[in-house]
This record gives sequence, C-alpha cells and structure tokens, in this order.
Amino acid sequence: MDLSYYPGCTLKTKALNFEDSAIAAMAVLGVNLVELPRWNCCGTVYSMADDDLAHHIAPVRNLVRVAEQGSDRVVTLCSFCYNTLKRADLLMRNSQEKRDTINSFMDDEIDYDGQVEVVHLLEVLRDDVGWEAIGRTVKAPLEGLKVVPYYGCTLTRPQGVAIDSVENPTVLQDLMKVLGATALDFPLATECCGSFEIVSDPDAVVERAYAILGMAQRKGADAIVLSCPLCAHNLGQKQAEVADKYSDFTGMPLVYFTQLLALAVGVSPEVCRFDLSFGGVEALLRERGLIPQRV
Repeated sequence: MDLSYYPGCTLKTKALNFEDSAIAAMAVLGVNLVELPRWNCCGTVYSMADDDLAHHIAPVRNLVRVAEQGSDRVVTLCSFCYNTLKRADLLMRNSQEKRDTINSFMDDEIDYDGQVEVVHLLEVLRDDVGWEAIGRTVKAPLEGLKVVPYYGCTLTRPQGVAIDSVENPTVLQDLMKVLGATALDFPLATECCGSFEIVSDPDAVVERAYAILGMAQRKGADAIVLSCPLCAHNLGQKQAEVADKYSDFTGMPLVYFTQLLALAVGVSPEVCRFDLSFGGVEALLRERGLIPQRV
C-alpha cells in the first residue's frame, strides 16, 4: 500500500532516527511512505486567532501537494505536524468563508476544499495494518523492556483531532504490548512537556520535565516512548538541569515508537539510529539483549 507522507522539518534534521526507523518499519509491514514533493513547513503551531488566516496557508499548501499527488490521504509522524495539518484541514472543511479567502490568496494553487484526510502513523498501524498483523510480523519481541507511553499534548487534543481517547489513550500501550514490551501505567501520559516555553521560560520546562521524567523513573520504566520531536528535545536536553536540581533523578532514556517497532519487526539496529536517541537507549537495548553486543 502506498501512502502519501508529510515529513516536516525536524524529521530531516534533529529527528532522523524517527523518520529512518518509520520508513523501514512500514516497508516491512507492506506500507510504502511516499514523500510529498515540494512540501514546506507546516507552520508548527495552529493559530488560535480567528482572523489569522495567513497562518493557515502553510499547512493548507501541504494538503494541496497531497491532492496534486493524486491522493486523498496523508500520514505524518510528528505530533505537532499532525495537529496543525489536521486542524487546518478541518478549518477548510467547516468554514466556507475562510476557505474562500485562503483559496483566493493562493491564486497559483488548485483550490483546496477539504478533500484530504490527515492521519497519524499510529492510526495507520492501529486501523489499517492492525495489531494482529503487526504481531505476526514481529521477529524480535522486546521481552524484558519496561516502558511508559508518553503522548504529550497534540495527539489527544482537541477532541475532534485526537487520535484516541482524550483522557485515557491506549494506542501506544497497545502497540508496545504487541511488540512484546511491558507498557507501564503512566498517569502523566498526556501532560504537556512545556512545549515552546523552552524559549520563553526554560525554567518552567525544567519543572515539567522533572514531573514527567521523575514519575517514569519511580514507575520503574527503562525508557519513555514518544512520538514528538519537541517532547524529545524538552525531556532530553533538560535532563542535566533536572539532575542538578533534583538529586533523586538519575536519567531516563527516550525512544520513538517507530524505533522499537522497526527493531521488533527485524529492521537492522543501525537503521533504527539508536545512537541519535537521548539517554543511552542503545546501551539499554544491548544490556537487555535486544540488540547484539559490540565485538
């Protein structure tokens, strides 16, 4: 199955481990992620101002690229990209006045009327591939690995955009169980990591990071599984400051769900790029016997 794929900016720079592992894992599962031609930044954050239509042009242009590709569906990996594209699509579907204004501004593009469905890769795994099919494809179960699933804000908010239950999502837990890992209960699974406060109030992000990382550590997790490069940045780059401020914190590995998926279905660890993951993920997996020890 071919599926139009929007990577977004960060997956081409800081999150190559996210993209490389996803493309390889989905190929094993029979899904070919076809990258959009001429894609641009999604705009990162969906504008909440009612009259800020110019902010929505960037995500809508990407949806136009999907239509030009001859597809009516596009998948994203980054949670922020998903949220922004999905909400821009809903805006174009639900408001004729705003749709007409944006289309008239983009006079060199085809009109976009909401003809593209935006989905997250976790939805594709759950709803298209299916847990049973993934389970049959697993070659190297992640036995002995204890993880906490972390969704952050943008996969489960707002209600009409959420890929799962807003209050009690389970899609990451279900995936981890299928892969053979132990998914621990995590009450802070949908708490904000601090988001872009990392720029304006980095001390607040230290506190948010400690709340999330510290609870994962107290739960006995080996690693936190996530799907957002910004969450990976905030929870990773602030660990040194968290450790300096809170003596009970000793560090927490962070890993994208696609990396564990790829490893479990037989993709080479080198392709999974665990060396780019924060917190010694590669060493952890070697210790658990999930990837070979270096000779």
